[in-house]
Amino acid sequence: MNPLPTLSATEIRTDRLRLRTAHDGDIDAFIELLTDPQVRAHLGGPRPRSTVEQYFDANGIGAVAARPGTFVVADRESDRCVGTLVLDRRSPDLPGHVTEEGAELELSYVLRRGSWGAGLALEAGAAALRVAAGELPDQPVLIVTQTANERSLRLAARLGFQRVGTFEAYDAEQTLAVAPLHAFKAPEPVQG
Repeated sequence: MNPLPTLSATEIRTDRLRLRTAHDGDIDAFIELLTDPQVRAHLGGPRPRSTVEQYFDANGIGAVAARPGTFVVADRESDRCVGTLVLDRRSPDLPGHVTEEGAELELSYVLRRGSWGAGLALEAGAAALRVAAGELPDQPVLIVTQTANERSLRLAARLGFQRVGTFEAYDAEQTLAVAPLHAFKAPEPVQG
């Protein structure tokens, strides 16, 4: 079976951000994202720093960042990693779907604590979805987050996602939100 397509773009630029492929210079930022207790509060908690460092020493950055649709969210001017964004297929084996066959597009994002509250996740998510809407046929896009993660739920709503249900996973209630991909399509230029 051929995997369903996801976003093929390898770089997306916005006014303040550059969504790009990860490189070895991003490893410290990835370690921070995986070990920060506040960043990981709704993601199963922080991972032990020594375990994360050993993983990257053994596998490099490509082990977590080489898949299509996986981006480093970087400051456009400094190229400093401020977070990650993934637009990939949600595994049919996981709970939380809106189609019978599963494998819908799913948007996920995580930012370093110092980048919270500046609208960067909104900017990055909207840009990735706009590019995907120009590349892929219309289909549902999911966001799944812990119901306790009010910031992420507000961001999903600002992006245009509608809550459609909840379910239990990872010992917590999860909220499933959905939006049609075509809602993010850039308007056609006016001819005149």
